[in-house]
This record gives sequence, structure tokens and C-alpha cells, in this order.
Amino acid sequence: MSRNPISRVRAKGDAFLIGFALGQASASSFRERAMRTEQFRALDARWRGSDYLNTLESAARAAYPRFVREIEGIAAGLGQDFETVFLWNCRGDFPEDPGMKAAAATGCTSLLIPAVGDGPAVIAHNEDDAAELLGACLWVEVEADEGRVWSSFMDPGMLPGHTFGLNEAGLVQTINNITPNDLQPGVPRQIICRAILDAGGLDEAVEILKRTDRASGFHHNLGEAKSRRLASVEAPASSCAVREAASPRAHANHLLCREFDGLGQTISRSSRDRQEAADRMIAEGALAGGAEAVLFDETTPIYKNRQDQDSWTLATSVFALFPDRVEWRVHAAPDARDTLSGRMRVV
Repeated sequence: MSRNPISRVRAKGDAFLIGFALGQASASSFRERAMRTEQFRALDARWRGSDYLNTLESAARAAYPRFVREIEGIAAGLGQDFETVFLWNCRGDFPEDPGMKAAAATGCTSLLIPAVGDGPAVIAHNEDDAAELLGACLWVEVEADEGRVWSSFMDPGMLPGHTFGLNEAGLVQTINNITPNDLQPGVPRQIICRAILDAGGLDEAVEILKRTDRASGFHHNLGEAKSRRLASVEAPASSCAVREAASPRAHANHLLCREFDGLGQTISRSSRDRQEAADRMIAEGALAGGAEAVLFDETTPIYKNRQDQDSWTLATSVFALFPDRVEWRVHAAPDARDTLSGRMRVV
């Protein structure tokens, strides 16, 4: 049996039923893995029952009630109370405190590779998180009564969207964690990511990221199949910087745009090293061997697979964006390629 199994789960129905199915599929992993992470314990000890958590919930319900309903369904499927699951879904949305060092440590690495000629544009991504989650994640394929058909990698107990995924409009999204010091009460970033999975294209997704009532933010890699446009969007709570990719580029998990030079942020050594290494490898022509030639680097390392590292690479995804479809594949490890694959036609 693979050390990193990734189960494929299908769900359909209204928001609650979809959430319930996803919660049921990840219930044991949530209890046995997620709730034992340093990050969950810190969140639970510091923020359960807090006014700040209540403010985040109110903002989420006001902005995107349907996605809060999905979290309610996830909680029911997990057999957990809503507050526990909503709290987990707000990781990264609370002002920094000593117990949240784990949040700063986790991060990911993404590549944006523009189309050449008639070829596809490519988004590729390493999903890094706590080592406890290795083998506990899902690939979910959803047909909702309301909204678009979408698919996403899912951490146990989390509303899908904050990892990597795509929808039937041909929109692809991958996410890198960032840790700027501009957090504020508002719509949780997990809800924002889920909203983008419902967007009809890149421009609509960017408009979501320009909301001024976001609690915190991520770095979003976005691609639109119809136009083969790719964009790197740094979206901390206080602003949003969009860079369309005209040449191959990489992003780890800290802000790079000059607009944010005055904004304090936590930059881990791993994030800095991965960014420098990926930039160098791109400049040296490594992408001739495919996106995996960069993302599977174990010298820096960009690909993380050792217990002494601050996080673990849970999966590697590669999306090829053609005008009429997106072809995707997910690698569980360098020696377990194409664990899952498929294509989604653009509607």
C-alpha cells in the first residue's frame, strides 16, 4: 500500500449534503491526524469561544452563506461541533501569537509556465503542510445543485479550495501560504478560496481577491483555460497585487511584489531557499524536463520528504490548460507519479 494514499471522493447535492459527504470521507483522518497537529492545539487553546472567532463567523455568513453551509455539512459528517470545524478552517486568520509558529512554517511552491505556440499553459504545485496529514488527504469531485462543477485536493476537515483545484469554467487555482502582519476581522481566507472555485474566469476571481473585507490572505496562482492566461496574485488582507505571467515564474510562500515592501511579514528560511532555488533552476532551463524537474528537487529541498523539515509535501499537481479543457495529474511522490489524473472540459 502506498505511504501516501489519496482517496478520490465524489459528492453532489446542496451545500450541506456536499459538505456532509466530504466530512464523512475525512472523519477518521480529522480525529486521528488534524486534531493532533500543533496548529490545531494552539488554535483550540487560544481562540475557541473568542469574540474574534465570532466576528470571523459573522463576516463569513454575511458574505458567503452557502460556503458556511458547506462547513456545517462537513462538521456533521465529521461528527464534530460546528465551532471546532470552523475554528480549524480559520487557521491563518488570527493575529499572530506564540502558539502559531506552525502556521508560519508551512508553505508551498508553485510554477506558472505560459503557453508556447499552440501548447498548453501550465500551473504546477507542491502542496506542503504538517507531516501528520501525509496520507490523510482527498481528491474531491463535486457537482453542486447551485454553482459550478469543481474538483480540489482537500485536507481533512477543511473547506476545499486552499490547496489546488479547478472548475468547469476552466479556472485553475493553487495556493501558497503567506504570513504578513496585516490581519483584521473579516471574511476568512478559506471562504475566499472556496468562492474562487465558483468563479467564471480569471477576472472574476481577481475581483474576489480585491475585496477589502478579507481577514487575511494567500498567494493565489490562477489560470484560465479559454485564454490560457496565467496570473500570480499576492493578496494579503490589506491589498492585492496581480502579475500576469509572460514568462515562466515560481512562487514560494512569501510576498515578492514591491507594493508590499513596507508590509511586515514572516519569511521562513525554507521559503526563501525554495524561491531562490526555483528561480535559479528556471533560469538554467530546468523546465525543459517538465515542471517536476523543479518541484521534485530534494537538494534545496523544494520537495519535502524528511521528518527533520518544517513541513511535508503532501502531493504535487500539474495542470495543462488548453482552450477547451484542463488536463490534470496528481503525484503522491516522485516514485508514485500520476496517482490520479483526469480532464475537465470547459463549459
